[in-house]
Amino acid sequence: MSGAGGSLLVVDVGTSGVRAAIVRPDATVDHVHHAQVLPSTPAPGMVEVDAKAVATAVIELSLAALAEGGPVAGVGIANQRATTVVWNRTTGRPVAPGIGWQDLRTVGTCLALQADGIRLAPNMSAPKLAAILDVVDPERTLGADLCFGTIDTWVAWTLSGGALHITDATNVGVTGLIEPDTFAWDDDVLGVLRIPRSMLPSIVDSSGVVGEASALPGAPPIGGICGDQQSSLVGQGCTRPGRAKATFGTGGMLDLCTGWEVPASAGRGSAGTFPIVAWSRAGRRAWGVEAVMLSAGTCVEWLRDDLGVLESAEESASVAAACADTGDVWFVPALLGIGTPIWDFGARGTLVGITRGTGRAELVRAVLEGVAHRGADLLEAAEADSGMHVGTLRVDGGMSANAVFVDALCEAIGRPVEVAPVLEATTLGAGFLAGMAVGTWRDEDDAAAAYSPGRTVEPHGTDADRTRLRDRWRDARSRALASIPELTGIAF
Repeated sequence: MSGAGGSLLVVDVGTSGVRAAIVRPDATVDHVHHAQVLPSTPAPGMVEVDAKAVATAVIELSLAALAEGGPVAGVGIANQRATTVVWNRTTGRPVAPGIGWQDLRTVGTCLALQADGIRLAPNMSAPKLAAILDVVDPERTLGADLCFGTIDTWVAWTLSGGALHITDATNVGVTGLIEPDTFAWDDDVLGVLRIPRSMLPSIVDSSGVVGEASALPGAPPIGGICGDQQSSLVGQGCTRPGRAKATFGTGGMLDLCTGWEVPASAGRGSAGTFPIVAWSRAGRRAWGVEAVMLSAGTCVEWLRDDLGVLESAEESASVAAACADTGDVWFVPALLGIGTPIWDFGARGTLVGITRGTGRAELVRAVLEGVAHRGADLLEAAEADSGMHVGTLRVDGGMSANAVFVDALCEAIGRPVEVAPVLEATTLGAGFLAGMAVGTWRDEDDAAAAYSPGRTVEPHGTDADRTRLRDRWRDARSRALASIPELTGIAF
């Protein structure tokens, strides 16, 4: 039985744009409004975000969703993590383009810091923030005039009319700016990168009322803030230990809930996953482990935009279905390096086994199956580092609508796959977190009980088939490693 609260407005900012939607007490999502606010790539390896365009879309789409489906009891925010924005505290205007989480311009900085014993990754916010400051405030004289935030911080600032400068534990945990054991700002990192403390937001719970969305009609309370991957975890009801979800969007992330117990180590596990705060509520933090794939849907976009093999991403399913298998062609999706379990930023995308008989269908199927096998890598790593077994994997993200991909994933992991009823379960998760804050749901179990998968896919291959294919995959993966040895040396 759900609580007494009502519907929620959720603002969800991802790599593909901004979405605003209404989440109902029965966990349905309606009145969805979306605007493409795509990142730009001014140079290879660089990914920039127009924060002003994001803010404009947040307000316009929120107003449209409320006009059709309001009023609401509260507001939730979900966002791509680590993307970094700096703005002027007085004017509220960004002082430079935001730097996207996939941006690799700070690789050199990370290598230099590594020599000093400070381990940061290029996808973290800390080196991105320093890179922006090196351009707009090289002498670090502006100090209190500037605000730093990840996208959640920027959205909360926008919705509150500048009254809230906040972030939550799920977002701050992947910035590289905090001490993992205490969640206090890390003075060593701040000092080395010359980042003024005055720029930093306050850290709040993922679920809990933090202020009003005064820029919206009725000024509904903001009650939920969560990074996209953890929001998807909550949104798919994975709030008990041993439950896991994978999101296959531009990149791919697998998160496994480990419960309320604080991890023994704050660092990377031996299988290449990281402990994360899954969400926080009433001052308590739930934990999980996260495995990372740097390129997933990006590989399908490569087929469409750069090779011209596909007219649309959706077409990849029908093209791949035209052949029964790849003809032993293997694609390693390492366009930006390989994450879990190896973490080699110097790895690069690789095609193995091409023959004269390899055609369009085999190429497209190889790309989908390569992403699926990377998904199996992530699951195996999460189980190894957590010591937990995942009986069924829940999935969402744009690629979850691709039946050929989901079938391939199911065969690669050898267990059932439950597909979310909505492509972006991040929206549901932010709604659940905001709803717990305002009484729509009592607690995590109440919210999880409201979730139901859209469909379930069962594996059909034998264990022997799967073992053979996984061995072939690992052989192909090994050939992609250390393509750029200088980048392979990054460790964190």
